[in-house]
Amino acid sequence: MNQRALALDALRGYAIITMVLSATIISSILPGWMSHAQTPPPDHIFNPEIPGITWVDLVFPFFLFAMGAAFPFSIGRHAEKGRSKLLLSYDAIKRGIQLTFFAIFIQHFYPYVLSSPQDLRSWLLAITCFIVLFPMFMRIPYKLPEKVHTAIKLIAYGIAIIMLLTVQYANGRSFSLYFSNIIILILANMAIFGSLLYIFTMHNRLLRICILILLGALMISKDIEDSWVEHYLTSSPIPWMYKFEYLEYLFIVIPGSFAGEILKKWLSESHENTNPTNAKTGLILSGILFSVIFVNLYCLYNRLLEINMIITILLLVTGYLLLKGKPKTDVRSLWYKLFDLGSFFLLLGLFIEPFQEGIKKDYATFSYFFVTSGLAFMALIAFHIICDYFKCVRSTQFLIQSGQNPMIAYVATDLLIYPVLNITGIMPLLKYLYTSPWLGFLHGVLLTSLTVLITMFFTRIKWFWRT
Repeated sequence: MNQRALALDALRGYAIITMVLSATIISSILPGWMSHAQTPPPDHIFNPEIPGITWVDLVFPFFLFAMGAAFPFSIGRHAEKGRSKLLLSYDAIKRGIQLTFFAIFIQHFYPYVLSSPQDLRSWLLAITCFIVLFPMFMRIPYKLPEKVHTAIKLIAYGIAIIMLLTVQYANGRSFSLYFSNIIILILANMAIFGSLLYIFTMHNRLLRICILILLGALMISKDIEDSWVEHYLTSSPIPWMYKFEYLEYLFIVIPGSFAGEILKKWLSESHENTNPTNAKTGLILSGILFSVIFVNLYCLYNRLLEINMIITILLLVTGYLLLKGKPKTDVRSLWYKLFDLGSFFLLLGLFIEPFQEGIKKDYATFSYFFVTSGLAFMALIAFHIICDYFKCVRSTQFLIQSGQNPMIAYVATDLLIYPVLNITGIMPLLKYLYTSPWLGFLHGVLLTSLTVLITMFFTRIKWFWRT
């Protein structure tokens, strides 16, 4: 039985593509719902007092959710082959350290960090950084002794360290371990702590939930002045790599691991998907799922809380009645299990939405973690219906292949596309797109499309970046 979940690749691909899109659209000329809710136009100054979320605020949690959903496949597969918990823990820590280095390296070689204004030197150094990342994070596709592969990787890391220490940065900046990409740094922490939590609770979901509850208690208590929790948890032995506050994202990663377990169990079993009513159910359910996501984004952003609660409950009840009582061999039973768990997390987040003065991405609230986890469940089901059940693989290849190579997709825009477009003189022409909202959005679509094409190219030739 094929153990590859295309829905999971597509969800990860959607997250990374929209992450690139949200960073490349000209937000200064777009309405507020096209940027983070807490950075409203026209000035986009961070205001943590503003509650609400937008589609941009779903990008990172969807990626974190997909990361957690991959644990049963990646960690679980190695565990089934007999790899010990000690070695699995070593793999997790090693992966986290590699991602931390990745976060530091790419942050130092964004063109705007290297020179101000940007010049040929900064663009060439950014491209060099992109090239060096290949031997660092991919296995050279040649039959070479294992020692040679290791030597190539170590040499690449050595070159990267020399570059970090010797390159001159803009505005008098110097190399600093504290200067890193925060998104990748959080992912590095999740790679370590999320993986460790899964490794030691792999066969005990209840223990995993209990640990999350204890973590939540610490999160609430850490803001109490002069408490022992504040004293011990606000400090860090390696603050440039780890802070206790990063662990709050486990409230998205761990629900993702529940989804991954359900999906993996389904894939490992034999099923009959020939029931003709499944197609009709899938179409209706897809409409419900997309409606749940849209309604929550629209109503939470516009603070229509009572309307949102009523419509969401009606949609969830409709979905429940559509899916309940299906045979275990029917694909609808998979959708039901994911829908049931996703509904729980979504409602949990909506019920505590007034806590911490409303849902917010920054500073992240418990409502944000649970609502986005619930919506990620809905998105995963939708992608399963589209990619795995209806097998619309060709039309979703741009999502699937981007999701299979997310590290390249994340940096290709800044380290390759921007420099090349500037060197060739094309980038200044794109400034004509800064004049209206539609053109500002088109600017992001064009750059994101180039990023997707580059990522798909490397995926097709099997040049994957892995940690």
